[in-house]
Amino acid sequence: MREWNKPDHDSLFSTVDGIKLHYKRIGKGPIALLLHGSGSSLHCFDSVANTLSENYLETIRIDLPGFGLTGARPDRDYYIEAYSSTIARFMETLNIPRYAVVGNSLGGNIAWNLALDYPQHIEAIVLINATGYPEKSLPKGLRMARNPFLRPILRRWTPRSAVERNLRSIVGAESNIVTDEMIERVFQLMSLPGNRSAFIDFANTDQTDRSSQIANISIPTLVLRSAKIDGQHFARDIRNCQELVHIGGGHLLPEEDPSWVSKAIERFLHTVKKKSKE
Repeated sequence: MREWNKPDHDSLFSTVDGIKLHYKRIGKGPIALLLHGSGSSLHCFDSVANTLSENYLETIRIDLPGFGLTGARPDRDYYIEAYSSTIARFMETLNIPRYAVVGNSLGGNIAWNLALDYPQHIEAIVLINATGYPEKSLPKGLRMARNPFLRPILRRWTPRSAVERNLRSIVGAESNIVTDEMIERVFQLMSLPGNRSAFIDFANTDQTDRSSQIANISIPTLVLRSAKIDGQHFARDIRNCQELVHIGGGHLLPEEDPSWVSKAIERFLHTVKKKSKE
């Protein structure tokens, strides 16, 4: 059985804001930073990163603070603003002044906040079932983490069966990606010291509602949205925006249909790059 809770041969680390960030880097070409969703890890973009790297794009995928091998933030600050500032400084440490950001769910929220706060560094954003509008429904795992009776238990113990139920609840009805390997991966990484409490802290952070500022984003934007996911209005509010809708997908589009996601990102980013040179 694979040990997901240990670094791989291609694992890299960079310390930013007192956090030892785990990341992977592959390919050559224009750079795309890939940010996963809550309760996930950089592995959700493995297939997408491999495909993009074969098509003249360089990808950097990272375990966000509180998740994966990066683990908990020492200051327990899980506000989106803290995420975006840490990510911006992380890219500075890599000496990368300009890049695109691709984000799924929480990662998408961080992506559009980066576009608002650090527009000088962001070439384009791709929002995959991104969060940020207050009316978007919460996945089952986040609702459980907010339950005051369950919180103390979940900080110490999360059964593998609960991980499986949550994963099955957030993918499309016809999806077959929730395998034993996927369940074990998520379970092992969630079980790392500090990660359970970090998830509870994140889930119970009263995030600032910045949705009224989304209309201020002027950076080229691609929205990849699953038809069944509600509460997403980016295509309505962002002027320089394209939107593609996946009919059967759930929350985890990068894993449910990596080919569809990869092709959409590749076309979009190459078009953005071409226009920037005109």
